[in-house]
Amino acid sequence: MDAIIKRRREEIENTPLDQPLPSDLLTSIITANTPRDINYNKIDDKEVMRPMNDHEIRVIIFDGIIAGTDTTANTISFIVYYLAHHPDVKRKMLTEIDRIFQDDKTRPITENDVHNLKYCEAIVKEVSRIFSVVHVFSRCLEKPDEIGGYQWPAETMIKISVDAIHHNEEYWDEPEKFNPDRWMVEDKKSPLRTESGVITACNELLVEIKLRN
Repeated sequence: MDAIIKRRREEIENTPLDQPLPSDLLTSIITANTPRDINYNKIDDKEVMRPMNDHEIRVIIFDGIIAGTDTTANTISFIVYYLAHHPDVKRKMLTEIDRIFQDDKTRPITENDVHNLKYCEAIVKEVSRIFSVVHVFSRCLEKPDEIGGYQWPAETMIKISVDAIHHNEEYWDEPEKFNPDRWMVEDKKSPLRTESGVITACNELLVEIKLRN
């Protein structure tokens, strides 16, 4: 990975500013907060963050690989399992796909297609609710705080059970039942799948696109 990052840096440095660069994730990360960044001139100079070093880039790339492959593979496996056991759900999914693609399965999927596949999205969310690929979230308190009626000192590690939330009858009707239709409501929020953060949010979007492709 270090060699790949170094080689791409050299390619970028040897490319004139008026020449386009490859459109890929690594190039975007390396050029972030530099004159090569497409958003560089849109940010006040006082707020421009420094470019990332090789170690930080390596961490982001590995995080993307882990969050975008392992979690996706597990979620897809669970989706296949539930579609096999719920033919009615599978039929509705295929009907939606046929409606969006008009029987042309060979054309490239577009951004509009992704947003219009509402029932496919509902299946992804319902599977993620029942079988969370991340079971526990961890948060460390930066300062003393009150949680659940108890006082907790700074640097306390708080563990949040995702499964307990996703299977709580206070929040879900028949939580043990596989029912994608529960997500066909505009005000429904997404299930907890990955720990929050800018990096993870980007990875989660990649997972959504892959699962609906």
